[in-house]
Amino acid sequence: MKRVLFLAVVIMALPAIVTAGAKPKKAVAAPAAASDNEIHWITNIDELQAKMQQHPKKVIVDIYTGWCGWCKKMDAATYSNPALIKYVNNNFYALRFDAERQDTINFQGKQYFFIPQYKANSFALEMLKGAMSYPTTVIMLENFQSPQPYAGYMTVPQMETILTFYGDNVMRHQSGGDYQKSYHPSWDHGAAPDMTPPPGH
Repeated sequence: MKRVLFLAVVIMALPAIVTAGAKPKKAVAAPAAASDNEIHWITNIDELQAKMQQHPKKVIVDIYTGWCGWCKKMDAATYSNPALIKYVNNNFYALRFDAERQDTINFQGKQYFFIPQYKANSFALEMLKGAMSYPTTVIMLENFQSPQPYAGYMTVPQMETILTFYGDNVMRHQSGGDYQKSYHPSWDHGAAPDMTPPPGH
């Protein structure tokens, strides 16, 4: 009888012994959320296309190169503006694209690849309509319609005018030229930008 009672006690205690001896599971860290203090840039075109299928939005494309000094300057002085960051994140998908990418890209059922004579990927060539100038900002409507390139370095007021023209759907009832003449930028633009040309320009 004592043996039976002893075995019963051991069997009942086994789960506690096993639990006590098991190594605690490591907590799985949640993926880091995109900061609201920066533009939520996308660099993977497949990811952009998947997002567009789930929830269509307009797109801003920053086309740059690694050697482009004005691209770096625009990134530091324009794309860092808090009002611009908030507006882009709320109203656009933002794609950052290196024009000199040498991999093959599949976009909208078409393949794009590096073209040596242009020293650029054919996606950049198409977005820029052959005018290979860096930086260039391209705006596309929902579902990647009507890409419109804006070449050159742009200040925050210049970007505000372009972004609100599309983001507020003004383009549906007013021309870009008329809008630029009548629009008065209102975002806090901070200090006046340093327009000294970057090294090599």
